[in-house]
Amino acid sequence: MDMFCVAPFVEGCGTGAGLIIAIGAQNAFVLKQGILKNYVFPTVILCAFIDALLISLGVGGFGKILTSSTFLLALARWGGAAFLIYYGFRSFRAVFKSESLKIEVSSERPDLKMSILTVLALSLLNPHVYLDTVVLLGSIGAQFPAYERLYFSFGAMLASFVWFFALGYGARYLAPLFQKPLAWKVLDFFIGCVMWAIAFSLLLWTQECACS
Repeated sequence: MDMFCVAPFVEGCGTGAGLIIAIGAQNAFVLKQGILKNYVFPTVILCAFIDALLISLGVGGFGKILTSSTFLLALARWGGAAFLIYYGFRSFRAVFKSESLKIEVSSERPDLKMSILTVLALSLLNPHVYLDTVVLLGSIGAQFPAYERLYFSFGAMLASFVWFFALGYGARYLAPLFQKPLAWKVLDFFIGCVMWAIAFSLLLWTQECACS
């Protein structure tokens, strides 16, 4: 790599990691899939590829188009909030079940189709994902000269791939802890709180935008 391109690549890695490594709906689902050892590779690779696509779109200039469209922003916010409320409700409902990893049929294991659809929904219906990848990373990457933006994008994409694979495959080491039903109750309650908190923030954001 050219020494003049190291700086944007490193900044892309650092900025991407800072935005992606956070408590969110997408990460919570990847964590649970990893603990269940349920279609981990399709889950993490799809999350990483979606991030890579959105990062490339953002750095390529799509972020300005998205933020200038009131209709697209409203559609993303309301649709994302509705899905997160539903998914959060499912997680809270699971708190009242006695689940553990010792009983294979006790924990809800989405099949491949449902896993893919859930990842797509949590990724593409969540405006926070667009805010982080398309808008924020896009605006930061746009500050570099055209020939350096590619390296910035590669850095951010690398951070995304490393994070999702580490989260998905590292979660299995928590499996012994989740042999206890109480651990599942805590995890499901935590996921439900995350989903509803994000949904509330989206609805609040929409209301503020309507009043302004």
